[in-house]
Formats: sequence, C-alpha cells, structure tokens
Amino acid sequence: MPHTAPIADLDPTLAARVREAAGVSWSAARELCLAGRVSVDGVPATDPAARPPAESRIEIAATAAPAASIVVHLDGDVVVVRKAAGLLTVPFDRGDKGTLLDLARVAVRRLEAARGGGRPTLRAVQRLDKETSGLVVFARSIAAQRDLQEQLREHTVLRRYRAIAHGAVSDRNFDTLLLDDRGDGLRGSWGVFRREPGDGEPPPAAKRAITRVRTVERLRGATLVACELGTGRQHQIRIHLAEAGHPLVGETVYSRDFRGPLLPAPRPMLHAEVLGFVHPRTGQALRFADEPPADFSAVLAALRGRPSRGAP
Repeated sequence: MPHTAPIADLDPTLAARVREAAGVSWSAARELCLAGRVSVDGVPATDPAARPPAESRIEIAATAAPAASIVVHLDGDVVVVRKAAGLLTVPFDRGDKGTLLDLARVAVRRLEAARGGGRPTLRAVQRLDKETSGLVVFARSIAAQRDLQEQLREHTVLRRYRAIAHGAVSDRNFDTLLLDDRGDGLRGSWGVFRREPGDGEPPPAAKRAITRVRTVERLRGATLVACELGTGRQHQIRIHLAEAGHPLVGETVYSRDFRGPLLPAPRPMLHAEVLGFVHPRTGQALRFADEPPADFSAVLAALRGRPSRGAP
C-alpha cells in the first residue's frame, strides 16, 4: 500500500516534505523523488527542490513506477516518450538530475535488457518547457538526430498541443516575429508591446513564430483550444495567446497584462498531445497521441462545472 500524508507547510521543498511524511533522511527523500516514487496530487514529481502548494498531498509509492510506462514507441533509431509536468527535458545545469532524458535512458535500458542491450545512447531533438507535459522524441544515433532536426527546421514535424486559455478564444493564425526581450525583460512579439510610428525594420534577432489556434470547447471563463506549431520558438504558444488577451490558465510569466481574474491551476495548462514525423531510416510517417495528465483533466473538469459569475 502506498503511504499517503498531507504535505506539511513547514518547508517549501518537496524533499523536505517527503522526509517528514516518510520519516527518512534527506538523501533518502531526494532519492525517492528522483526514482519516480513521489507524486503530488496524483501527478509525478521528480524534482526534490520543487515547491508544491501547501494544501497539496504527496503519495510515496512502495516501489518505483515502471520506467517503461513512459515509453510510447521504441525502435533502433528513435524513442518517443511522455513527459510529466515538472520535469526538465534535458539537463540545464551540470548538476540537474532526474530529467526526462535520464528517465528515458532507464526505460530503454530496462525494455532492452532481455535482448542483451547495452547502455542506451539517447540524443536530444526537441524540448518541452519544464511545466509542459506531453510527447517528446529522442534520437538513438547521430544520423537519426540530424534527420529529425532537419525535419524540425523544415517545419514538417506535426506538433499539436492541447491548452486551456482565459476568456473566449477565437480561431486564429498567429504569425509574428519573436524577440528575447520585447522591452520589459520578457520574450514577446516585435511591435506588440511597444508599437510606435517609425520603428523601422525589425531587429536581426527577431525570429518568425507561427501558431495555429482552433477552438475545441467553450468553458466557464476559459476556452479549451488546440494549438499547432508552424515553428518551434521558445514559449511561442504562451506568448501568442497572452498577447491576444488570453493567457494560459496557470500562466505566471506572460499574464502581467491580463486585466481579468486569473483562474487557478497548478501550472500553465499546456500539453503536447500529438507528435508526428517521418521515421529517419524507414521513411514511414509516424503519428502518436497522448491524453492530457490528471492535473490538466482536473482543471478542465472544474471549469466545465464552474458556475457563472453571479450564480447562487
């Protein structure tokens, strides 16, 4: 039976709360997190330094979840895995542990152990933001990595996201030039934050970003949308929706200009739902889909049942 206990509001880090709940040492608490044995409100949590809300609950499983459960597709050239929110896709700093890349290597090694496989070599092709969940592909050779990266450069990889955004979102195609600093320290589209006559040509560093947004379902105070990438710029879905007046539910970075009430969510409600590409060796068109995780579904269910303003 898993051990369940309320998270104490004594220390902000997940490791400290696991330590208190399970009665283990600091190092053991960290290992429980990194081994995939801890979840917060039903969502896997592998970062010992994470700071979940004080009212959340932790669950510590008696054994680690099967590493193979994250694998959606595996062959000699590529592996497609599902990423949980809260995980780095790849290490950002030298000391980063428990990343999706680490978990994927463990999963592949266990799946191939029966066939006498050695230590798997996985190479990054794409990345998802830490708080974004969904499908990611890794290459298993330099040739496969180069082929997939070329498909990304040519914008032939299908990347469709499911998102929940504030307000009544309409179908729209965004095509802007993104800057690392729009003028106030945030990434954003050129000419949107500060629109002045005679600004001239965009700076050379501006990069084209294309996002196609389609309405899926109207919610109470929000909209469930499908977002398909025409390009793969950092934060482009979050930026485009926020600049249109519809920041993601759970957004904490690109919501400063939003004038309405912010709906609660544990993270930005963004999930990489569909991933499609041409297999780098066989030439076969592959397409994979993954349902949103429990935290996304919980927010969606709450917004479907959320009463209208002024209702009793």
